[in-house]
Amino acid sequence: MRVAATVAVSALSLALVTGCGGDSGGSDAKALSAAELKKSIIAQGDVEGYKVDASGKQLPKSKDQVKSSDEKCRPLAYAMGGLAPGDAASSAAVMTTEDKKKPTDSASKSLEDLSEGEIEDSLTDAMSLNLTVVGLSSYDGSGAEDTFKSVSDAVEGCSGGFPVVMQGSEQKLTKITSEKASGAGDESVAFAAVSDDDGDVGTTHVEVVRHGNTIATYYTINLGLMMTDKAYDVPAALIEAQAAKLK
Repeated sequence: MRVAATVAVSALSLALVTGCGGDSGGSDAKALSAAELKKSIIAQGDVEGYKVDASGKQLPKSKDQVKSSDEKCRPLAYAMGGLAPGDAASSAAVMTTEDKKKPTDSASKSLEDLSEGEIEDSLTDAMSLNLTVVGLSSYDGSGAEDTFKSVSDAVEGCSGGFPVVMQGSEQKLTKITSEKASGAGDESVAFAAVSDDDGDVGTTHVEVVRHGNTIATYYTINLGLMMTDKAYDVPAALIEAQAAKLK
């Protein structure tokens, strides 16, 4: 769904947490090849309860489709589109969709038998699924460390928000806030991004993790929970599954 790329950006609300520093890429570190990276990214069947789409149909094809006038904030915008936050040697991305939850009691009723409140609840339930763009990018030398630092710096430096154009859709992110990261990999940072579209405020969540000379990015949007102002975050199961494939 293209909504994952466009709405995802409209709802941006970032929160950051830096994990403990671990292994560094090192000046002589070599990036994974495109073929190696493709094998390393999560695939269908790797995460129970989630479908994984590697077609890339919903995602930006290149950085040309993600623009911001604020250069220091671009790593955040790229991460939200599943693109490499830095100047990577190789990259890959997939879209994951949480399996539909069990239907509520109102789902068994015909539309004409539903009250207005039940219709609204039914629609909200149907949209209360986590859509997460998972991206991997690999770097030579100290590229991964430098890229991770650019993301961490941007979370702090872009706290007041920034404009972004994602696949032709203009959005204004009004706030970036740090959140508690998973602690996966060698370093991790998490943030929430808030957007305001004529009073329609939405929040999405992002985590960026460095595994040696490879960066993993996770961008999650849940439309149903956004509409009801309920909390959600990047699914831990996805982060754990991706970390396992990078070991």
